[in-house]
Amino acid sequence: MDNDPQRQARVPRDFESLRSTIIERKANMPKRLAQVAAFALGNPDEIAFGTTASIAAASDVQPSTLVRLAHHLGYGGFSDLQSIFRERLRDRTLSYEERLVTLEQASGDDEDANLLSGFIAAASQSVNRLAATVQSDTFTKAVDILAAAETIYLIAKRRSYPLTAHMTYAFSKLNIRHQIVASPNGVDPEMVQFATPKDAAIAASFSPYAADSLSQSQELADRGVPVIAITDSAFSPLAACATHWFEVAEADFAGFRSLSASMALTMALPVAIAERRRKRQHSKAGKAKME
Repeated sequence: MDNDPQRQARVPRDFESLRSTIIERKANMPKRLAQVAAFALGNPDEIAFGTTASIAAASDVQPSTLVRLAHHLGYGGFSDLQSIFRERLRDRTLSYEERLVTLEQASGDDEDANLLSGFIAAASQSVNRLAATVQSDTFTKAVDILAAAETIYLIAKRRSYPLTAHMTYAFSKLNIRHQIVASPNGVDPEMVQFATPKDAAIAASFSPYAADSLSQSQELADRGVPVIAITDSAFSPLAACATHWFEVAEADFAGFRSLSASMALTMALPVAIAERRRKRQHSKAGKAKME
């Protein structure tokens, strides 16, 4: 274990910082450590609730590997690392009533103004983080695929659903053929069966990941349909089946997580797709005139 005081001071003490640290270091981790780290980010509740033995069995490693991972990340032991997951669980499982009480306790004299500024700050932090980390070449490659698709399938559930709802509106206005996979009568699995490799999909899901979004995206990927994913981690199951994916780590205020960065991305994609198609049509028209 590293006893350097300066290194100890840099050990992540919240889940978002830990997640970022693992993602940054994953390429240089030994195989077994990377395996259990991926399991931890994909199954944070199991890490919070489980014992060393049960977690090791679930992640298919020896119990000593959990201790090695904790030391590798700078923690004193596995229980120290596990405390980060338990704290995350405590924050995430607050009921909406409890979150409102937390807001009331922290709001001070001007409750409304502090609440508004808190959400604005979280939105700003999310957008700034995306601006600093998004890769323009990934965006370009994603737009290339989506602009060439005959039909774009849109997959998102629960908190992520507003992203596809907005894209449905934008695609309709831009005359882009699309299909939102969100049927009121439960035929979503049948809807995705119509997709072919000539189509493409945009899927969004964040931890805790929506099982239906994951299964539908995996089914499309297995059938050769390109999937563009919007998710929160390199270890996300959605990233694993995507042709290209965007990492969007949204900030939160009092447990209420922002969608600001994700929405900015899903506003940009339809416009970029429409513009790419317009340029291609003009290029074809120009070639036809020359002939």
